[in-house]
Amino acid sequence: MLASLTHRLLTAAAAATLLGALFTVGSAPAADAAVPETIPLQITNNSGRGEPVYVYTLGTSLTTGQQGWADADGTFHAWPAGGNPPTPAPDASIPGPAAGQSRTIRIPKLSGRIYFSYGQKLDFRLATGGLVQPAVQNPSDPNRNILFNWSEYTLNDAGLWLNSTQVDMFSAPYSVGVQRADGQVSTTGRLKAGGYNAVFDALRAQPGGWGGLVHTRSDGTVLRALSPLYAVETGALPATVMNDYIDRVWQRYATTTLTVAPFADQPNTRYFGRVSGGVMNFTNSSGAVVTSFQKPDASSVFGCHRLLDAPNDQVRGPISRTLCAGFNRSTLLSNANQPDTSSANFYQDGVTNHYARVIHDRMADGKAYAFAFDDVGHHESLVHDGDPQQAYLTLDPLS
Repeated sequence: MLASLTHRLLTAAAAATLLGALFTVGSAPAADAAVPETIPLQITNNSGRGEPVYVYTLGTSLTTGQQGWADADGTFHAWPAGGNPPTPAPDASIPGPAAGQSRTIRIPKLSGRIYFSYGQKLDFRLATGGLVQPAVQNPSDPNRNILFNWSEYTLNDAGLWLNSTQVDMFSAPYSVGVQRADGQVSTTGRLKAGGYNAVFDALRAQPGGWGGLVHTRSDGTVLRALSPLYAVETGALPATVMNDYIDRVWQRYATTTLTVAPFADQPNTRYFGRVSGGVMNFTNSSGAVVTSFQKPDASSVFGCHRLLDAPNDQVRGPISRTLCAGFNRSTLLSNANQPDTSSANFYQDGVTNHYARVIHDRMADGKAYAFAFDDVGHHESLVHDGDPQQAYLTLDPLS
């Protein structure tokens, strides 16, 4: 059963990818900043739910490359060896605060996730390649009927990057924050009043199968909305859901040039895309072809992978990130110069990533990580500081 979930392993490579993505939106820390080995994380339970809360700090040490977990004091513990089929992981849970209460723990220097669950501990397993993360799009996943969520973070000598994420699913709401050396606190990820239920209501009301993203437990508890990537992969959302927009993009750029300037600090670095023979070829300013893309499908668009793969390089990856953001936000037809970073232009086409549209619309500051490259143009829900004094994770109302 769990062996099929090994694609969810949190490997050192995945941690490095996360770190790289977070660094793209970070700023350099002060030269004399000294980030301690652990910093306090204040967890506040404003959920209004009475069940016990369990918290987990899991990730990869950026010093040793070991995968493991941290206890409430911030001490890192490497996972033992796993097996095939995966074996139960040691209980890494930390009792969280009761409703209306706060608890402060410490988080160490690593790249990983802070999970929290309501009413039941999460079931983690260890495969031969490392930790198996929950994959609730799989009907056999033991965590499928648990209400839970997670935040992603990296803490290293350059500071703290802490986000709220909806890349995989929209579920139990929370916001994140960081206190700076001057005492100011920066926060993000909080929904508008009533925003939690409003997201589910809007998805159910959206024609075209978007209501299929919503998962409800047998007791009536709404657990989550799956990302459209997983909804397409599981058949909950039609695989053709983006075809009309993709086709129109490919038709337009057979006769028009798509100009991509992927680096905000390098406006003169531009690439030029034209479709020929069903393939979008990108040339540089010298006219040389630097990379090409086959026409993507909905999975490639929603997942920013496969036919829109984004390697960690300086050419294809940045172009692909820009294309992915343009497809998800449906700005590729309205603007031949990308990225289009004005949120007023996002999601205006009838064929778009309605999951991302709905979530951004319900966020108090409009920020979210609703797809992998939602940070293009800085629309992601992320806090960062080079000299963090304290981090915050607030469990928000499920209403």
